[in-house]
Amino acid sequence: MSFFNFKGFGRNSKKNKNANNNIGNVGSAPMNTIYSSPHSSSSKLSLRKNHSPSRHSQHSTQQSQQQSNQNSTSERPESQQIMFLSEPFVRTALVKGSFKTIVQLPKYVDIGDWIALNVFEFFTNLNQFYGVIAEYVTPDAYPTMNAGPHTDYLWLDANNRQVSLPASQYIDLALTWIDNKVNDKNLFPTKNNLPFPQMFLRDVQRIMVQMFRIFAHIYHHHFDKIIHLSLEAHWNSFFAHFISFSKEFNIIDRKEMYPLLPLIENLEYQGKII
Repeated sequence: MSFFNFKGFGRNSKKNKNANNNIGNVGSAPMNTIYSSPHSSSSKLSLRKNHSPSRHSQHSTQQSQQQSNQNSTSERPESQQIMFLSEPFVRTALVKGSFKTIVQLPKYVDIGDWIALNVFEFFTNLNQFYGVIAEYVTPDAYPTMNAGPHTDYLWLDANNRQVSLPASQYIDLALTWIDNKVNDKNLFPTKNNLPFPQMFLRDVQRIMVQMFRIFAHIYHHHFDKIIHLSLEAHWNSFFAHFISFSKEFNIIDRKEMYPLLPLIENLEYQGKII
């Protein structure tokens, strides 16, 4: 059984049906959750280029996947990383304790439905959060998409070429691609008794990795804005929920989490992520 329906979401009501190849805006109906803010949402896929001096360098597939390569960036101020790992911000959260019981598969619920529902809600919330800070993610300020000095993210275009894009364009592509995926009723069926396709878990992994990269970029470059808007408790709890769900179902490989691993380990030490 499927207990959710996919509607349009994002900055406006238009959807780009060719998001695998083109940039587009994502339209979104407001959803009130514990992570919602009163601000309007705005959003927007990609391929990855993620590396530390000793890291992996390869994640290839078709148009909408990521590849790793080594590169450094110079745009991120160190103060951002210091800030999200510093007291009191690193401990600020809406929820006391862990998200373990929240992310576990409920009794009598199909695992495909549970994963699909959570992926949809993570995307909707991330879309809304990005809308809050999107105006600051300009091509001049962030000419490349990265998450710290050792992690650049590259877009793999329709011709399987790795392309360096401004952060805003990269994120727009990523969120548009995810929007098209979760609204594809062949991949995310919304009618009872329709099975999930064989590629469902593969695409869920890709979707979750894309969302993680957006988390990483925002933490490394825009956490000061989150604090300025007094949203750090919402943001940190949302991230802890996201990582807890990924760990519960082994969706994102630990090595993919490199840009935010110090934060994740801190949250694990606090008992927020188990």
